Amino acid sequence: MTSLPHSVLFCCDHNATRSPMAEGMMKKFYGREVYVQSVGVKADLDTDGFAITVCSEIGVNLERHQARSFHELREMGDDLSGFDLIVALSPASYHQALDLTRFYHIEVEHWMIMDPTGLGEGREARLHYYRQARDQIRDHIIGRFGPPHRN
Repeated sequence: MTSLPHSVLFCCDHNATRSPMAEGMMKKFYGREVYVQSVGVKADLDTDGFAITVCSEIGVNLERHQARSFHELREMGDDLSGFDLIVALSPASYHQALDLTRFYHIEVEHWMIMDPTGLGEGREARLHYYRQARDQIRDHIIGRFGPPHRN
């Protein structure tokens, strides 16, 4: 566990499931102490409804999340060089983050978080896998940044 960084960027494949979950939890746990955003390698999907559901169970609202890519982040005025830490939640996003930051001094971490999309037959089985992914992300966040400052 280390002190909180000033800014964190979470990334995954589509910015529709894992990275929005991480962004939402980080904001809930540490409030305005850390600037937090999330992106995907692509931003071609809407926020996943199962991700919205399992995050609402712990008081994290993802309903207003808008998916965006690394490219769209830059167009919106957030340059990667402004982040202290990039946390990749998928292999593709890890490689993209490393490639895009090769000229910057930015810490890039890869957290192995399972992709729950497409797993399970039926609603309850699917929710089970999404809860597992949510809990993996929560455990990594708390392990890396310490106990939540807010609940």
